[in-house]
Amino acid sequence: MSAMKKAAWILLIAALMAWPFAVGEFYVNLVSQIFIAAIFAASLNLLVGYGGLPSLGHASFLGVAAYMSALMSLRWGLDHALTAPLALAGTTLMAGLFGLIALRATGLGFLMLTLALSQVLWGTANRWVALTEGDNGLRGLTRPQVFGLNLDDSTTFYFFALVVAAFSFWMIARLVASPFGAALQGTRDQARRMSALGHNVWLIRWVAFVYAGFWGAVSGLLFVYYHKYIHPASLSLTNSAEAMLSVIAGGAGTLAGPAIGAAIILLLKNYVSAYVERWNMLLGFVFVLIVVFMPDGLVPGVKRLWARWSRR
Repeated sequence: MSAMKKAAWILLIAALMAWPFAVGEFYVNLVSQIFIAAIFAASLNLLVGYGGLPSLGHASFLGVAAYMSALMSLRWGLDHALTAPLALAGTTLMAGLFGLIALRATGLGFLMLTLALSQVLWGTANRWVALTEGDNGLRGLTRPQVFGLNLDDSTTFYFFALVVAAFSFWMIARLVASPFGAALQGTRDQARRMSALGHNVWLIRWVAFVYAGFWGAVSGLLFVYYHKYIHPASLSLTNSAEAMLSVIAGGAGTLAGPAIGAAIILLLKNYVSAYVERWNMLLGFVFVLIVVFMPDGLVPGVKRLWARWSRR
């Protein structure tokens, strides 16, 4: 790692650590939401960027993990120490089953299958009122206490989300840099050649699908802890599409890209929308500009511009 990269990492860490003490509670909560959205987008990036598998059903994992945790707490009175691992395990198992169905196809077929599976869950959450309370959502949820720390405090939750996000990105980065990550990218670029070399392309994609589902579930737990409320909208196509936009805008197949894309969307949704009535139109305009001028995404585009400037 170059000295410049080390300096950039040190500055980023220092800024994130100092952020809650330098700004008001609104901005602390806003960055906490960015951490959650960044984990969600990074998990989708494993499929889209590294596996070449565009999915419009990734919200399934966030929503199911959130609903499982909420239902076990409200209906059965279980402690968070039990609901969290059970929700993660249940959602990961669901990802394995969904992978068996969705990976029967690739490309557009895969995208449509993931969308269909997600829509089934969204419809179930909307219509099964006796269980999910339908469009009213589940209310009265609580945040866990981690090592005796009260996460109801915005600053404490911020650091909790920061630690989880850092660990999530580290684990995803380790997978990407591993031989399995290289094989996954090989299935994206040359699936037939990988198969001819003796690799089980389907199994590699299935493992990546399950791994992405697990980290999607982690973001779901943080999501329900932050909001203390869960609604069928968490399973919607809109939620999946926003994650896809985050990945594409930031740069698919990069580690930092999804986080930057998620930050842009959250800032437009939660901050700019207070000043611009039609913020969705602005989001579309920003996305078009990125695609036109930086078709690979912001991170690869900025790297390319920096390389040109350095040569000059």
